[in-house]
Amino acid sequence: MNSMDPLTPPYIPVPEESREINRETRPDSAPAQHKGRGARVFGLGVLGLLVVGLAFGARNHYEQNLAVAAAAEAQRDLTPQVRVATVKPSGYDAVVSLPATTSAFAVANIFARASGYIDKREVDIGDHVKKGQLLADIVAPELDHQIAQAEATLGQLKAALQQAQANMELANVTWKRDEPLVKQGWVTPQQGTTDVQTLKADQAAVGVAQANVNAQDAQLLVLHQQKLYQQVVAPFDGVITQRNVDVGSLVQADATSGTFMFTLMQGNVIRTQVYVPQDQAFGLHPGADAVIRVPEIPNRTFPGKVTRIADALQPGSRTLLTEIDIPNPDGVLTPGIYCTVELHIPQAAASVTVPADSIIFNASGVHVAVVQNGVAHLRKVNVARDLGTEVELRDGVKQGESVILNPSVDLAEGAKVKTAVDRNT
Repeated sequence: MNSMDPLTPPYIPVPEESREINRETRPDSAPAQHKGRGARVFGLGVLGLLVVGLAFGARNHYEQNLAVAAAAEAQRDLTPQVRVATVKPSGYDAVVSLPATTSAFAVANIFARASGYIDKREVDIGDHVKKGQLLADIVAPELDHQIAQAEATLGQLKAALQQAQANMELANVTWKRDEPLVKQGWVTPQQGTTDVQTLKADQAAVGVAQANVNAQDAQLLVLHQQKLYQQVVAPFDGVITQRNVDVGSLVQADATSGTFMFTLMQGNVIRTQVYVPQDQAFGLHPGADAVIRVPEIPNRTFPGKVTRIADALQPGSRTLLTEIDIPNPDGVLTPGIYCTVELHIPQAAASVTVPADSIIFNASGVHVAVVQNGVAHLRKVNVARDLGTEVELRDGVKQGESVILNPSVDLAEGAKVKTAVDRNT
């Protein structure tokens, strides 16, 4: 190599020891340097990937924030559409079911009105009888004797009356004959006075005799009426529910201790008494519909009408006594049956109904959402009755207002809404 070549660095002599050391270390340092460069390259690659990932994540987060903000702004600007229904007047009657017991429309305890022995007994317990039908026949021979004696006495009194009338006529004729003679002086005034007083006495005797005849006639009528009482007849159509006498039984006719013979109940009409609570009594009136149900006859109802009500509530129970007459032509119902009375009572106060799915229950109570001019307003209401698909309200809303169906849980007072009428209401 030319030492004067400008491209060649100047030659610097190296000591022999240094050349020995370099020869010993150079082959071993080359692999270490190679490994260091690979680690640096790998670290730089990982760092680059990390930076790219962070940048990509930041971009996605930013885009999501933008989307959320846009959705929130759109939600604020969105006016939800809701289904509404119209508040209707309540056309329902209050239906009240109360326990009751049936009773006969009329009940008669039949007592003996004539003393004697039972000669015939034509009926027994459970027999249906008609008005005027013979129930029993009483034999009283002494009554026949009393009637015969009274008739004979009446004959005597009538004869006495005829005698008194004849005496009165004689006295009248005598006075008419003597009266002109007394005036002319042919008969003494004393005789004239006697004739006048005799006529008056005979007239009084006729009055007494007539009164005796009338009294005896009345007594005879009493005896004949007692004779009629020997035949015991039904006072109305009904069924015999009690029998206390038999053939040969001695019965006594007395106003206080007469013999109790039969009990007769009228069963073609059944009377039911029920006590209606005060909160349901207002609005109840005669003519209101009623339905009788008997647990032992599940497939049949017995319709009737309220026939009479008391004018005052019971002070102890605050209930109104109500009577219902139930036609019972086939006699299926009998007195003394436990039953339930379903009364259809017209509403005394006006009320409205809304669909059941418009009711809102929360911590503040019961509400409905009313729409007015596109704005929702929460109204607190009082529920009168739950009718299933509808709810009857006492107050809170008015007829004709629109209520929201199935309102959302986040519906707030004053929220703007669009309405769509529900076709099912």
